Amino acid sequence: MTFIVISGLSGSGKSTALRTLEDTDYFTTDNLPPELWNALGDLAQARSIDRIAVTTDARTRDFLAAAGSSLTRLKAQRSDVRVLFLEAEAEVLLKRYNLTRREHPLGDPSLMLDFRRERELLASLRALADTVIDTTQLSAADLSKRLLDWLGVSSSFDLRLFTFGFKNAPPRDVDLVLDMRTLPNPYYDLDLRSRTGLDEAVADYVFQNPESEAFYQHTRSFLHDVAERARDSGRHSYNVAIGCTGGQHRSVAVAMRLERDLQDLSARVIDHRDLPNAGSI
Repeated sequence: MTFIVISGLSGSGKSTALRTLEDTDYFTTDNLPPELWNALGDLAQARSIDRIAVTTDARTRDFLAAAGSSLTRLKAQRSDVRVLFLEAEAEVLLKRYNLTRREHPLGDPSLMLDFRRERELLASLRALADTVIDTTQLSAADLSKRLLDWLGVSSSFDLRLFTFGFKNAPPRDVDLVLDMRTLPNPYYDLDLRSRTGLDEAVADYVFQNPESEAFYQHTRSFLHDVAERARDSGRHSYNVAIGCTGGQHRSVAVAMRLERDLQDLSARVIDHRDLPNAGSI
């Protein structure tokens, strides 16, 4: 079992770290007192959960004295226990607090006094840390990457493709909509009208001329760049809707080709919404 304890100063990125681990299939719990770490480990083991991450910080100040003994017991029974401590310069923490307008858990009239007292309160827990990360110069995406590198975990990313017909309205729950209505339309070929973009003959018709091929290549390049930027910013998925008039020919042919051409971004077709009898892939 891997058990990660995350601690650190308020505003240093603990919530970002916990969300990152949750997105990589860790069972996560926020603000868990040290005396409950081992109990959570036992409970998780009984349910075959092998990756746990918890945060413990100044909010559990009445229980922090047990951190050392609790960590010793935890390490005696778990194969992989790590403690991560996050911190940042006081001026940066102040700016972050001013943006969020949150109250500091210690509740002093002065935030700078809160930060100083918090460092003192967490000093013993910091001393137990396997790794200390200063997030002063890190964005949320930078912190997520540092954390995944520290754990030796690869960040997963899915490029999800959906097709639709504009005559039935575009989907609303996607990140990007691409319009394929300028490509040659197989609907006007009587031999192809009853077929779909899953048919090789329909795909050949759609990409039949140099202009169509050039349009596809521009679309592929644009989508690759956009999705890559989304992945590098910390996104774990990106949803793209590809449309034509009826959602049966051009959009389907383009989506299937993009799925093959963008495997480096784990592209996959999720649903041909307006394709008869197709449903989810």
